[in-house]
Amino acid sequence: MSEPSAPGAVRLASAQGRWVLLTAVLGSGMALLDGTVVNVALPRIGEDLHADLAVLQWTVTAYLLTLSSLILLGGALGDRFGRRRVFVIGVVWFAAASLLCGLAPHAGVLIAARALQGVGGALLTPGSLALIQAVLHPDDRARGVGAWSGLGGVAAAVGPFIGGWLVDGAGWRWVFFLNVPLAAVCVPVALRHVPETRERGARAHRGFDVRGAVLGALALAGVTYALIAAPDGGTGPGVLLPAVAGVLLGVLFVQVERRRADPMLPPAIFRIRQFSAINAVTVCVYAAFSGFFFLSVLQLQVVVGYSALQAGTALLPTTVLMLLLSARSGELGQRIGPRIPLTVGPLLCAAGLLLMMRVGQGASYFADVLPALVVLGAGMVTLVAPLTATVLASVDVDRAGLASGINNAAARAAGLMAVAALPLLAGFGPEAYRSPDAFGAAFLRAMPLCAGVLVAGALIAWLTVRTDALRAEPGAEEPCHAKTTFHCGVTAPPLDPGETREGDEQDDQREPER
Repeated sequence: MSEPSAPGAVRLASAQGRWVLLTAVLGSGMALLDGTVVNVALPRIGEDLHADLAVLQWTVTAYLLTLSSLILLGGALGDRFGRRRVFVIGVVWFAAASLLCGLAPHAGVLIAARALQGVGGALLTPGSLALIQAVLHPDDRARGVGAWSGLGGVAAAVGPFIGGWLVDGAGWRWVFFLNVPLAAVCVPVALRHVPETRERGARAHRGFDVRGAVLGALALAGVTYALIAAPDGGTGPGVLLPAVAGVLLGVLFVQVERRRADPMLPPAIFRIRQFSAINAVTVCVYAAFSGFFFLSVLQLQVVVGYSALQAGTALLPTTVLMLLLSARSGELGQRIGPRIPLTVGPLLCAAGLLLMMRVGQGASYFADVLPALVVLGAGMVTLVAPLTATVLASVDVDRAGLASGINNAAARAAGLMAVAALPLLAGFGPEAYRSPDAFGAAFLRAMPLCAGVLVAGALIAWLTVRTDALRAEPGAEEPCHAKTTFHCGVTAPPLDPGETREGDEQDDQREPER
């Protein structure tokens, strides 16, 4: 069946352009919703499945493990085998895994299904952005990406509210069932209205770094298992062996990436000092964010006594602030440079986390919870947009997509490690979330740890990020600029393709499938 318009010629204002945008938003919205609603459901999941804190950790980390390990590979698969095809496979996979999560009879099935969800997320998340880049007319791509990021931000903002409403009403399983009807709309729209595209020419013959992806996943899995098992297993073989295996596999992963001609994670890109510095800041910032949002939802429900809906709604100020002000923050970063925002932003976030230490039994939302979340949101607004812009500006234009993907994966891996390690470091016992006193005491120990990581990120930014990092050096080409103007992700910075060199469309030969 012939398509109404060829790839690269679809205008955003046309009917087909709007269908393409709807497809991308529905797909990425599934993953964004999942990243925010599941945390709200954790106490009910633990209660219903008679699970300890380790199961709640695995419910989060199993998803992050496969997503962070495979997201770069997912984008490469779309380029080779067809962006629409891989995106649709990812949506169907994600929905099927979500259905399995909702039907899980016990914790083991739920954790395995969450890992499968992460695989689907790794296929659809980069694919949703790639559809807009490949299908829309070059003059409309920036507006298309901006609309995609803005609508995705709305999905992230309302996620905790929807999750709480479902948990208190139909039950926690509907947090996962929600993805099935979204997929049922997304897939036929994609097949009907989105033309197929893929890379042509020399770039289409690049190999897939499956070995690197598997080694990276196994390394993260080994360390994650050891961190989560440590409160029960101490320093026994069941903890030490996975930890050692994870470290060794990590070393092997680095060696494989160095020797491979077309690695998933090119080591050479980390020789760029500014790129390495901004990724170090990213790791600190998103490790703290992930640890905080994992524990704060539990704190609000277990200690303060909120319902799931109240806990989800309580967190809205952070994402709403990011949705409303992130574009202006990006403009400010362009004017004054990223060094100050990337230093002040983490410090504001650290202050917000320390204010959360006032949130205990009998806490008032307006006097205790809201001020902390507003300060945290102000810090996130200050730093996230300049962080993304600096990542893109630190590399050549034709490597902007890779740089953004690496930055996104680094943030998710940092979040994975934080959710695994923070309960151990703060002294949460396996049954802590069943006791308001025990959980509240451990929460008071956890917040300074998260704040300390944010201060470390601020220090790295102040010492390593150049004030002129977003400006072109004399005689050099203009640096790549971000296209995503709305930032609401609390678990990872947004994927951003950056700008495209003129003539790239002809080089890619993005022709429709016949």
